[in-house]
Amino acid sequence: MQIKQFLLAVLISFFSSWVLASLPIQYWETSNGARVYFVENHDLPILDISIEFAAGSSLDTPDKSGRAGLVQHLLSLGADGLSEDQIATALADVGAQLKSQFDRDRAGVSLRTLSSDKERKQALDIFARIVQYPAFPKDIISREKTRIIAGIKESSTKPDYIGDRELMKMLYGKHPYGLNEMGEIETLSRLQREDLVAFYRSYYVSKNAAIAMIGDITRQEAAAIAERLTENLSSQEAETTIPAVAIPPSGVKRIPHPAAQSHIQLAYPGLRRNDPDYFPLLVGNHILGGGGFVSRLMEEVRQQRGLAYSVYSFFSPYKEQGPFLVGLQTKKEQSEDAFALTKQVLKDFIVNGPTEEELVAAKQNIIGGFPLRIDSNSKILGFLSVIGFYQLPLTFLNDYLVAVEAVTVEQIRQAFQRRIQPDGMVAVIVGAME
Repeated sequence: MQIKQFLLAVLISFFSSWVLASLPIQYWETSNGARVYFVENHDLPILDISIEFAAGSSLDTPDKSGRAGLVQHLLSLGADGLSEDQIATALADVGAQLKSQFDRDRAGVSLRTLSSDKERKQALDIFARIVQYPAFPKDIISREKTRIIAGIKESSTKPDYIGDRELMKMLYGKHPYGLNEMGEIETLSRLQREDLVAFYRSYYVSKNAAIAMIGDITRQEAAAIAERLTENLSSQEAETTIPAVAIPPSGVKRIPHPAAQSHIQLAYPGLRRNDPDYFPLLVGNHILGGGGFVSRLMEEVRQQRGLAYSVYSFFSPYKEQGPFLVGLQTKKEQSEDAFALTKQVLKDFIVNGPTEEELVAAKQNIIGGFPLRIDSNSKILGFLSVIGFYQLPLTFLNDYLVAVEAVTVEQIRQAFQRRIQPDGMVAVIVGAME
């Protein structure tokens, strides 16, 4: 045990020094209030940049569910006099790539481009138009609504989608996190262009924006790019407060389905991004169900009893409490046994916590695998975006390793006992025995 702890200390020292040396995050605000997070890196002639807004599905309303997602989706489908084909061609001509980000909290777009002047200028010109002048063409809106509705109809026949939707309704009730990120067929059908424009004008504003950049440019060039991306955004304040999450009434919903397997999910309100229990719960969950084949749930449910091919658990941290979720698939005739065993393993873990051996192994796995999580500019951009959007400390990546190493068995046990009540969880079994 002492040798393992010594090796862990060496890993922490090495990786902490390496992170600090290689990822000095620079921060400032644009002239109209957008937050900017930048890492200068000249190893490759590439620039990665993202801009995100607090404009996720939690800012929808029940009567306009799907509006936030549709707004984000339409940004690149027509902007500032350019059609979607012209946008796609202009980006392809310089080898640039555009991606989207959307969840309950965030909505945004990211760009990867060569850092050479010609390519970068053309790509950034298109990117700035998309962010600041989306057109929301009526014919494109109609087409995309039809496509999304068709996707919802198709998904609604699948057990995993059915289970997820029912689980989120049970977990969050009328809270905005309970809204479907894609929207509902009825509400999407009613959405008009005016609804989308109003949402964009309310939430795609400079003071509601977080810009992340990493790549082959200087600080001066990065500052100019940030100003260019936000100069024509409104500087008004955006109301993005999300209400606190209430503890839901416990319950189990069993839904018949013709699938060969039962899909089982259990959930409870979990983590906020800035939660003081973040690291004990993170490390503890790696031991419980987040560590793949070495996790407690996998060992007890699959390896020893053969009641599931895979079983897992995870936390999804948001501004407010995102879900703590446990999930598995099993044969229909085994579903009740697998469900009962999964709950029992969870209860035992919460009562007793992990062993010291499990904790050391989890730390080695998390810390040893950390370099793979920041081994490319695109992965680092993902971390920068999270740091920027949730306004985490600039030292978050270095603090992450130190905080993981400092977690104790007792901290994990106490954190899980404070935060997760197994008997109070909601659960859905899709494909239950009739």
